[in-house]
Amino acid sequence: MHFDIVIVGGGAGGLELAAQLGRKLGARQGRERILLVDRSVFHIWKPTLHEVAAGTLDAHQEGLSYTVLARRNHFSFALGDVTSLDTTRRLVTLAEIRDDHGKTLVPERTVSFTRAVLALGSGSNSFGTPGADNAYVLEQASDAQRFHNSLLSAFARASFSATKALGIAIVGGGATGVELSAELIEAHSELLESLGNEQRFRLDITLVEAGPRILGGLPEKISAQARVALERKNVRVLTNTKVTEVRPDALVINSGEIQADMIVWAAGIKASDNNRNFGLETNRINQFVVNDRLETSASGVYALGDCAACRWHGDQFVPARAQAAHQQADYLGKVLLAALREKVYDAPFVYRDFGSLVSLGENKGIGNLMGGLAGRNFFVEGLIAKWMYMSLHLNHHRAILGTGKTAVLALARLLQQRVSGRLKLH
Repeated sequence: MHFDIVIVGGGAGGLELAAQLGRKLGARQGRERILLVDRSVFHIWKPTLHEVAAGTLDAHQEGLSYTVLARRNHFSFALGDVTSLDTTRRLVTLAEIRDDHGKTLVPERTVSFTRAVLALGSGSNSFGTPGADNAYVLEQASDAQRFHNSLLSAFARASFSATKALGIAIVGGGATGVELSAELIEAHSELLESLGNEQRFRLDITLVEAGPRILGGLPEKISAQARVALERKNVRVLTNTKVTEVRPDALVINSGEIQADMIVWAAGIKASDNNRNFGLETNRINQFVVNDRLETSASGVYALGDCAACRWHGDQFVPARAQAAHQQADYLGKVLLAALREKVYDAPFVYRDFGSLVSLGENKGIGNLMGGLAGRNFFVEGLIAKWMYMSLHLNHHRAILGTGKTAVLALARLLQQRVSGRLKLH
């Protein structure tokens, strides 16, 4: 089986790239020349995983089938986990697929390619902390669903416990940790509305950050506003606090212990250790080192998104954000489409930071917009920031579904929430 372009990883960047190329080539050529590979059968936009975890977003409604997306956007899709990459022979090997009983459904396969794009994303970085595997992570949809199932059980236990309290500790004060804290508060508030007084319980959330402030990669004004907003929601925010050990029921920190019924690790990013086995140059956190054309150390093999280390402004690197993956997918779409047409797109990739937005609950958000009118930076907050945050999600859907289908999908989900409520309790 041979394809001109094989894209490994169906996250935001990989999927948008496959959809862009498929639509440009058309139904017949797209399916014959473009292949997207992912280990999951459906796609969820990664920045929404904290909502899936809290239950304020239903993964079964939000998830989009890769096979349906492939048919509508004229590319081919293969389910599988990449086990090896041979850049000399131009081969990708996909692991066999087994059912729940261990029986082989699909044997190991190899796919040959002319060019490949690695969009493998990243996971959490435990920094070698002992017991880190006792904590939940939110790296993919299955992680978020696993946490949500455990959260529902924890809610039930707390409702009938003697203490009437549930403690959750979140390690990492980046966007994921901050947004998860706010979303859990929203979920708890909605749950209490359905419980009698004798079943109500307190939710104690502690957000632990090793650095001097939460949202350390964003402007100090946003960091300060986010801290105030969380503390008003009774979230305990600890900064300059290093976690030295994770136990099943507690965090060991430099000043003692934090008791918790559930622990989430959302600190740092690190690409998969398997990336080192692909014969490509990687950095200390296993990202593929790329040049200003997003090309790895092997000619014709590119990388984008969180798994790519792309220089920006001298010693800085393009941040691991959804907007970066979107821009890189758009750029590689032009490069690869030109190559398929035996032309050359020779402009280098230039990342533009359009700012950051952080969700702090259903109708609240904060953020900054970079390089706005007259070259100034603007700060937004409240409902406007929340709407802008939601528009980023819709823009991703528009890139893979088109404007019309995105509008229908948004309306359908709004009506569903009106009928069944925002919180998923099953």
